[in-house]
Amino acid sequence: METPAVFEQPSPLSSNDTLLITLIIAVIVHVVIILGVNFSKDEPHKISRAIDITLAATPAKKAPEEAKFLAQANQTGAGEEVKKPQPPKQQVASQGHSDHLPPRNKPAPAESKPKSARKVLTQQHAEQDVTAEVKTQTGEDEDRPHITAEALQSQIAQLGAEIRARQQSADNTKIKFANAVSTHRFLAAQYMQDWENKVERTGNLNYPKVAAKKNFSGILTMDVGIKADGSIYSIRINKSSGNPALDEAAKNIVRISAPFAPLPIELRKELDVLVITRVWKFSDESGVSAE
Repeated sequence: METPAVFEQPSPLSSNDTLLITLIIAVIVHVVIILGVNFSKDEPHKISRAIDITLAATPAKKAPEEAKFLAQANQTGAGEEVKKPQPPKQQVASQGHSDHLPPRNKPAPAESKPKSARKVLTQQHAEQDVTAEVKTQTGEDEDRPHITAEALQSQIAQLGAEIRARQQSADNTKIKFANAVSTHRFLAAQYMQDWENKVERTGNLNYPKVAAKKNFSGILTMDVGIKADGSIYSIRINKSSGNPALDEAAKNIVRISAPFAPLPIELRKELDVLVITRVWKFSDESGVSAE
Protein backbone atom coordinates (compact mmCIF):
# COMPACT_ATOMS: atom_id res chain seq x y z
CA MET A 1 0.00 0.00 0.00
CA GLU A 2 1.58 3.28 -1.05
CA THR A 3 1.86 6.24 1.34
CA PRO A 4 0.42 9.47 -0.09
CA ALA A 5 2.83 12.47 -0.55
CA VAL A 6 2.39 15.18 1.96
CA PHE A 7 3.49 18.77 1.12
CA GLU A 8 4.23 20.82 4.21
CA GLN A 9 3.79 24.61 4.03
CA PRO A 10 6.95 26.47 5.06
CA SER A 11 6.70 28.13 8.39
CA PRO A 12 6.57 31.92 8.30
CA LEU A 13 9.62 33.94 9.48
CA SER A 14 9.71 34.77 13.05
CA SER A 15 9.86 38.34 14.25
CA ASN A 16 13.46 37.88 15.37
CA ASP A 17 14.60 36.87 11.87
CA THR A 18 12.91 39.87 10.28
CA LEU A 19 14.56 42.26 12.70
CA LEU A 20 17.98 40.74 12.05
CA ILE A 21 17.64 41.07 8.26
CA THR A 22 16.50 44.69 8.55
CA LEU A 23 19.45 45.52 10.79
CA ILE A 24 21.94 44.02 8.35
CA ILE A 25 20.48 45.98 5.42
CA ALA A 26 20.61 49.23 7.44
CA VAL A 27 24.25 48.66 8.35
CA ILE A 28 25.18 48.08 4.70
CA VAL A 29 23.40 51.27 3.59
CA HIS A 30 25.13 53.35 6.26
CA VAL A 31 28.54 51.97 5.34
CA VAL A 32 27.97 52.85 1.69
CA ILE A 33 26.93 56.40 2.55
CA ILE A 34 29.81 57.02 4.99
CA LEU A 35 32.61 55.63 2.87
CA GLY A 36 31.23 57.09 -0.38
CA VAL A 37 32.10 54.04 -2.31
CA ASN A 38 32.02 54.72 -6.05
CA PHE A 39 31.22 51.62 -8.01
CA SER A 40 31.88 53.37 -11.37
CA LYS A 41 34.75 51.96 -13.31
CA ASP A 42 37.84 54.21 -13.35
CA GLU A 43 39.20 55.01 -16.76
CA PRO A 44 42.85 54.11 -17.23
CA HIS A 45 45.27 57.05 -17.42
CA LYS A 46 46.53 57.80 -20.84
CA ILE A 47 50.28 57.57 -21.15
CA SER A 48 51.84 60.13 -23.45
CA ARG A 49 54.51 58.67 -25.59
CA ALA A 50 56.90 60.40 -27.97
CA ILE A 51 56.76 59.07 -31.49
CA ASP A 52 59.91 59.10 -33.58
CA ILE A 53 59.22 59.74 -37.26
CA THR A 54 61.84 58.89 -39.86
CA LEU A 55 61.49 60.11 -43.43
CA ALA A 56 62.86 57.58 -45.85
CA ALA A 57 64.19 58.79 -49.16
CA THR A 58 62.99 57.41 -52.47
CA PRO A 59 64.79 54.14 -53.17
CA ALA A 60 67.56 54.50 -55.68
CA LYS A 61 67.53 52.42 -58.82
CA LYS A 62 71.26 51.66 -58.62
CA ALA A 63 72.80 50.17 -55.52
CA PRO A 64 75.74 52.12 -54.02
CA GLU A 65 79.24 50.68 -54.41
CA GLU A 66 80.17 51.11 -50.75
CA ALA A 67 77.25 50.84 -48.32
CA LYS A 68 77.90 52.47 -44.97
CA PHE A 69 74.40 51.98 -43.47
CA LEU A 70 71.72 49.29 -43.52
CA ALA A 71 68.31 50.35 -44.87
CA GLN A 72 65.12 48.88 -46.31
CA ALA A 73 65.97 50.11 -49.79
CA ASN A 74 68.95 51.47 -51.77
CA GLN A 75 69.67 55.10 -50.98
CA THR A 76 72.49 56.80 -52.85
CA GLY A 77 73.88 60.04 -51.44
CA ALA A 78 71.81 59.93 -48.25
CA GLY A 79 73.43 60.25 -44.90
CA GLU A 80 76.81 61.57 -46.10
CA GLU A 81 76.92 64.35 -43.55
CA VAL A 82 75.78 63.80 -39.99
CA LYS A 83 74.99 66.85 -37.93
CA LYS A 84 74.65 66.44 -34.20
CA PRO A 85 71.82 68.44 -32.69
CA GLN A 86 73.13 71.21 -30.49
CA PRO A 87 71.28 72.09 -27.28
CA PRO A 88 69.95 75.63 -27.16
CA LYS A 89 71.95 78.24 -25.28
CA GLN A 90 70.01 79.81 -22.44
CA GLN A 91 72.61 82.44 -21.56
CA VAL A 92 72.66 84.13 -24.98
CA ALA A 93 69.58 86.25 -24.33
CA SER A 94 70.97 87.62 -21.04
CA GLN A 95 74.46 88.60 -22.23
CA GLY A 96 73.64 92.29 -22.51
CA HIS A 97 72.58 92.52 -18.84
CA SER A 98 75.00 90.05 -17.28
CA ASP A 99 76.92 92.81 -15.48
CA HIS A 100 73.85 94.04 -13.58
CA LEU A 101 72.47 90.67 -12.45
CA PRO A 102 73.53 88.98 -9.18
CA PRO A 103 75.50 85.74 -9.46
CA ARG A 104 73.34 82.66 -9.64
CA ASN A 105 73.83 79.66 -7.40
CA LYS A 106 74.95 76.56 -9.21
CA PRO A 107 72.21 73.88 -9.22
CA ALA A 108 72.82 70.52 -7.64
CA PRO A 109 73.96 67.76 -9.97
CA ALA A 110 70.72 65.84 -9.36
CA GLU A 111 68.63 68.78 -10.59
CA SER A 112 70.73 69.49 -13.67
CA LYS A 113 69.70 66.29 -15.43
CA PRO A 114 65.95 66.99 -15.67
CA LYS A 115 66.69 70.59 -16.74
CA SER A 116 68.87 69.44 -19.60
CA ALA A 117 66.15 67.00 -20.63
CA ARG A 118 63.60 69.81 -20.73
CA LYS A 119 65.94 71.87 -22.93
CA VAL A 120 66.01 69.15 -25.55
CA LEU A 121 62.32 68.31 -25.52
CA THR A 122 60.97 71.86 -25.38
CA GLN A 123 61.51 73.46 -28.77
CA GLN A 124 59.94 76.79 -27.82
CA HIS A 125 62.91 77.82 -25.66
CA ALA A 126 65.36 76.99 -28.42
CA GLU A 127 63.62 79.28 -30.92
CA GLN A 128 63.61 82.19 -28.46
CA ASP A 129 67.32 81.82 -27.69
CA VAL A 130 68.29 81.72 -31.37
CA THR A 131 66.26 84.86 -32.03
CA ALA A 132 67.96 86.64 -29.14
CA GLU A 133 71.38 85.72 -30.48
CA VAL A 134 70.55 87.12 -33.91
CA LYS A 135 69.34 90.36 -32.35
CA THR A 136 72.55 90.69 -30.34
CA GLN A 137 74.69 90.30 -33.45
CA THR A 138 72.51 92.77 -35.33
CA GLY A 139 72.96 95.31 -32.53
CA GLU A 140 76.73 94.98 -32.71
CA ASP A 141 76.65 95.52 -36.47
CA GLU A 142 74.55 98.66 -36.05
CA ASP A 143 77.10 100.14 -33.62
CA ARG A 144 79.89 99.79 -36.15
CA PRO A 145 80.29 102.64 -38.64
CA HIS A 146 79.34 101.65 -42.19
CA ILE A 147 81.31 103.21 -45.07
CA THR A 148 79.49 103.22 -48.36
CA ALA A 149 81.17 103.06 -51.75
CA GLU A 150 80.18 106.66 -52.50
CA ALA A 151 81.73 107.92 -49.24
CA LEU A 152 84.93 105.99 -49.96
CA GLN A 153 85.20 107.44 -53.48
CA SER A 154 84.61 110.93 -52.08
CA GLN A 155 87.43 110.50 -49.55
CA ILE A 156 89.80 109.24 -52.24
CA ALA A 157 88.95 112.18 -54.50
CA GLN A 158 89.48 114.65 -51.65
CA LEU A 159 92.85 113.12 -50.78
CA GLY A 160 93.92 113.27 -54.42
CA ALA A 161 92.96 116.96 -54.61
CA GLU A 162 95.05 117.73 -51.51
CA ILE A 163 98.07 115.94 -52.96
CA ARG A 164 97.75 117.81 -56.27
CA ALA A 165 97.44 121.12 -54.39
CA ARG A 166 100.63 120.40 -52.45
CA GLN A 167 102.51 119.44 -55.60
CA GLN A 168 101.32 122.58 -57.36
CA SER A 169 102.39 124.72 -54.40
CA ALA A 170 105.82 123.09 -54.41
CA ASP A 171 106.16 123.66 -58.16
CA ASN A 172 105.21 127.31 -57.80
CA THR A 173 107.90 127.78 -55.12
CA LYS A 174 111.29 128.16 -56.81
CA ILE A 175 113.80 126.32 -54.62
CA LYS A 176 117.40 126.18 -55.81
CA PHE A 177 120.65 125.05 -54.31
CA ALA A 178 123.35 127.66 -54.26
CA ASN A 179 125.57 125.70 -56.62
CA ALA A 180 122.66 125.43 -59.11
CA VAL A 181 122.20 129.18 -59.52
CA SER A 182 123.16 130.15 -63.07
CA THR A 183 122.11 133.72 -63.90
CA HIS A 184 123.11 135.39 -60.63
CA ARG A 185 125.85 133.02 -59.51
CA PHE A 186 128.05 135.85 -58.22
CA LEU A 187 125.26 137.22 -56.02
CA ALA A 188 124.56 133.75 -54.63
CA ALA A 189 128.26 133.15 -53.85
CA GLN A 190 128.57 136.49 -52.04
CA TYR A 191 125.44 135.80 -50.00
CA MET A 192 126.74 132.34 -48.99
CA GLN A 193 130.04 133.80 -47.82
CA ASP A 194 128.29 136.30 -45.56
CA TRP A 195 126.03 133.53 -44.25
CA GLU A 196 129.01 131.29 -43.40
CA ASN A 197 130.73 134.07 -41.49
CA LYS A 198 127.65 134.70 -39.37
CA VAL A 199 126.98 131.06 -38.41
CA GLU A 200 130.67 130.45 -37.60
CA ARG A 201 130.77 133.52 -35.37
CA THR A 202 127.53 132.52 -33.63
CA GLY A 203 128.71 128.91 -33.24
CA ASN A 204 131.98 129.89 -31.58
CA LEU A 205 130.18 132.24 -29.20
CA ASN A 206 127.69 129.48 -28.35
CA TYR A 207 130.00 126.50 -28.61
CA PRO A 208 128.13 123.32 -27.69
CA LYS A 209 129.15 121.55 -24.50
CA VAL A 210 129.08 118.17 -26.21
CA ALA A 211 132.00 119.32 -28.44
CA ALA A 212 133.99 121.01 -25.66
CA LYS A 213 135.68 117.81 -24.56
CA LYS A 214 139.43 117.41 -25.00
CA ASN A 215 140.53 116.00 -28.36
CA PHE A 216 136.95 116.11 -29.61
CA SER A 217 136.16 116.30 -33.33
CA GLY A 218 132.97 115.88 -35.29
CA ILE A 219 131.88 116.41 -38.89
CA LEU A 220 128.39 116.60 -40.38
CA THR A 221 126.74 117.86 -43.56
CA MET A 222 123.64 120.07 -43.33
CA ASP A 223 121.27 121.79 -45.81
CA VAL A 224 119.71 125.12 -44.75
CA GLY A 225 116.99 126.78 -46.85
CA ILE A 226 116.76 130.60 -46.67
CA LYS A 227 113.62 132.47 -47.74
CA ALA A 228 113.65 135.77 -49.62
CA ASP A 229 113.18 137.73 -46.38
CA GLY A 230 116.14 135.97 -44.69
CA SER A 231 114.08 133.64 -42.46
CA ILE A 232 114.68 129.89 -42.24
CA TYR A 233 112.72 127.72 -44.66
CA SER A 234 114.16 124.31 -43.73
CA ILE A 235 117.01 122.59 -41.84
CA ARG A 236 118.03 119.04 -42.80
CA ILE A 237 120.98 116.85 -41.81
CA ASN A 238 122.38 115.26 -44.98
CA LYS A 239 125.10 113.25 -43.27
CA SER A 240 125.05 112.74 -39.53
CA SER A 241 128.12 113.03 -37.33
CA GLY A 242 127.07 109.87 -35.52
CA ASN A 243 126.36 111.91 -32.41
CA PRO A 244 122.68 113.00 -32.19
CA ALA A 245 123.54 115.63 -29.59
CA LEU A 246 126.12 117.24 -31.91
CA ASP A 247 123.66 117.20 -34.85
CA GLU A 248 121.05 118.96 -32.74
CA ALA A 249 123.65 121.50 -31.54
CA ALA A 250 124.48 122.41 -35.17
CA LYS A 251 120.79 122.98 -35.91
CA ASN A 252 120.50 125.15 -32.82
CA ILE A 253 123.41 127.33 -34.02
CA VAL A 254 121.51 128.03 -37.26
CA ARG A 255 118.35 128.92 -35.35
CA ILE A 256 120.24 131.31 -33.08
CA SER A 257 121.90 132.97 -36.10
CA ALA A 258 118.55 133.70 -37.80
CA PRO A 259 117.21 135.88 -39.23
CA PHE A 260 119.75 136.31 -41.97
CA ALA A 261 120.04 139.09 -44.49
CA PRO A 262 117.29 139.21 -47.17
CA LEU A 263 118.17 137.73 -50.54
CA PRO A 264 119.34 140.24 -53.19
CA ILE A 265 116.53 141.60 -55.38
CA GLU A 266 118.10 140.30 -58.58
CA LEU A 267 118.50 136.84 -57.02
CA ARG A 268 114.81 136.77 -56.01
CA LYS A 269 113.87 136.91 -59.71
CA GLU A 270 115.47 133.52 -60.16
CA LEU A 271 114.43 131.74 -56.96
CA ASP A 272 112.27 131.97 -53.84
CA VAL A 273 114.36 129.79 -51.51
CA LEU A 274 118.15 129.49 -51.54
CA VAL A 275 119.47 126.21 -50.14
CA ILE A 276 123.00 126.36 -48.72
CA THR A 277 124.85 123.07 -48.23
CA ARG A 278 127.88 123.14 -45.98
CA VAL A 279 130.15 120.71 -44.12
CA TRP A 280 130.24 121.59 -40.43
CA LYS A 281 133.39 120.77 -38.46
CA PHE A 282 133.65 120.86 -34.67
CA SER A 283 137.07 120.71 -32.98
CA ASP A 284 138.29 121.56 -29.50
CA GLU A 285 141.22 123.44 -31.11
CA SER A 286 139.68 125.33 -34.08
CA GLY A 287 136.06 125.61 -32.92
CA VAL A 288 133.20 125.65 -35.48
CA SER A 289 133.75 125.97 -39.22
CA ALA A 290 131.30 125.69 -42.14
CA GLU A 291 132.88 124.93 -45.51
